[in-house]
Amino acid sequence: MRALIFSGGEMKKCPCIKSYLAKADFIICADSGVRHAFELGVVPDLVVGDMDSVAPEDLKKIKELGIDQETFPAEKDFTDTELALEIALQRGATEAVILAGIGDRPDHSLANILLMVNFKKRGLEVRLAGGNWEMFLIEGQVKISGKKGDLLSLIPLSEEVSGIETRRLYYPLKNETIPMGSSRGISNVFLENEAEVKIEKGLLLAVKLSGI
Repeated sequence: MRALIFSGGEMKKCPCIKSYLAKADFIICADSGVRHAFELGVVPDLVVGDMDSVAPEDLKKIKELGIDQETFPAEKDFTDTELALEIALQRGATEAVILAGIGDRPDHSLANILLMVNFKKRGLEVRLAGGNWEMFLIEGQVKISGKKGDLLSLIPLSEEVSGIETRRLYYPLKNETIPMGSSRGISNVFLENEAEVKIEKGLLLAVKLSGI
């Protein structure tokens, strides 16, 4: 089951939005993320959060459309985006895409990236997406769709990532180890419309950028 979550960060035009909407089994807005949904003409299944940053006109529209709400106090131990992911997991989601999860609050942006690690351990694969980029985690072996010339950065999220092998990327990695904090895996380039990454141990953050 797939969930699509609108967070409250920056929302740029993203060609992939239609695809994500078509694949979503349910849509959750985290607080002010409802503004992004409404601007796209999307009616979410649920709005969650403390509602402290939802515009009055959006609150009115939520009520008029009869959209379900789960309201939490402003003083809480979780961000609204984490609450949205928690609810997605409780409802049976195994995959979730967060739109507008990156913005001008670096603390929230970094927290949203690291939420992917927390929820992966609990069985929810989380992906962040924006205007021309996607972020996701790699553990084991994956094939990654893209276009020739797209960029792919591989960033260790564990103390080190070992046994890294890549195929159909300009700078090949062959059974290499990259420690956390190294920029060794930044800005590789797709040679074809599909690349492959395999690791033996550790966890990678993959960032794919198109049209650079």
